[in-house]
Amino acid sequence: MENETLFNEEAEPPGHPTGLVAPQHEATEVLPLTASNAQPSLVKSRPERLYFPFKDSPRAKAFRKRFYPEISRIEWFDWRWQLQHAIRDVQSLSAVISLSDSERQALMHPSGDLPVAITPYYASLLSVDDPSSPLRRCVIPVVDECLHTKGEEEDPLCEDADSPVPGIVHRYPDRVLFLVTDICATYCRYCTRSRIFGRQHQCFIDTAKWEKALAYIESNPNIRDVLLSGGDPLTLSDDRLEWLLSRLKNIPHIEILRIGTKAPAVLPQRITPALVSMLKKYHPLWMSIHVTHPDELTPEMSAACIRLADAGIPLGSQTVLLSGINDAVATMTRLVHALLQVRVRPYYLYQCDPIPGSSHFRTPISKGLDIIKGLRGHTTGYAVPTYVVDAPGGGGKIPLLPEYAIGWDQGDLLMRNYEGQVFRYPDNSAESKDIH
Repeated sequence: MENETLFNEEAEPPGHPTGLVAPQHEATEVLPLTASNAQPSLVKSRPERLYFPFKDSPRAKAFRKRFYPEISRIEWFDWRWQLQHAIRDVQSLSAVISLSDSERQALMHPSGDLPVAITPYYASLLSVDDPSSPLRRCVIPVVDECLHTKGEEEDPLCEDADSPVPGIVHRYPDRVLFLVTDICATYCRYCTRSRIFGRQHQCFIDTAKWEKALAYIESNPNIRDVLLSGGDPLTLSDDRLEWLLSRLKNIPHIEILRIGTKAPAVLPQRITPALVSMLKKYHPLWMSIHVTHPDELTPEMSAACIRLADAGIPLGSQTVLLSGINDAVATMTRLVHALLQVRVRPYYLYQCDPIPGSSHFRTPISKGLDIIKGLRGHTTGYAVPTYVVDAPGGGGKIPLLPEYAIGWDQGDLLMRNYEGQVFRYPDNSAESKDIH
């Protein structure tokens, strides 16, 4: 599909928990979000643009009118409506796209615990007829998920082994991963934590569990950095999310907070003025956005990223390298360039983790190295992510680079640049080293 990126956003109203606010006052006269409770006279009496987070793309608008003709634009831009109406079964999905035999079989006879959920918005981005298209492959299961190969594990990164209390993964000395929910707006088929979504009685949205996790963080003064993840933290309400952020902010040794999310890509309606206004209160707050392919950089996602960046939230992207989806230099170049234009810094390029049924997604390591080689020197350094393997067995993230350093010769470091030319650098401390 055509990559439509928005750079000029219309004026927006002041923030409010629903994102739909009367223009005169910041917290009064909230418009209902259901068609049955709507107030037509109020809606018609004011400019339409005041009631929406940002304008919709022609593609999404055409999809809504075709498949959801009874749904108002107000409802479509309500993130709660998008979550409640996520597509979860073969009947609903086959109504909007032509399913292949492999997709239909996988949907009717799921092989694992990872559920299917696709927001109507994200469904509007999927190719109707091509099951090999990038975004479609990311979210619709195929029978290849049934194939489990050597080395695949439910918890390949051994997160459970590094979990001192439920919801906390403490692997690195100064930071923790806080799994605050087991819910996502849209489930990626290659998800590292697919194991948690099908567990019975594994509810992360539990105040008692959160309290135990917070107590653990409070009792460990070496922890200075907390990453909220899951699931997706932005599926929480503003109130719940703020409760967590405020509790963490009040811990004296916590220096920075981070949120890991895919909401801007699959649920951009979630990035309301109210949410952004709340997040601004908890600086320094950083956000890592899971982005897969340049086709996700729609006007809606672009506007969501711009809104977050305008609020002073530094944005970084995390991309999983996926076979036949984004494992070409040209595709990755388009992606990183589009991200920089909406002020998202390409941060990590991940080798796909070996979860069960992921062999059709995983590329050779050489593919990732070739992509970094194809970016480094050929575009701005800001556009080059760090290529990492999250080591199976709990070894943590290990960065991989092409062979730029060749070795030493008579005290000189021999280096190969992006064009393949070799240069010498006088490395005085390495006079006794030889080429190796």
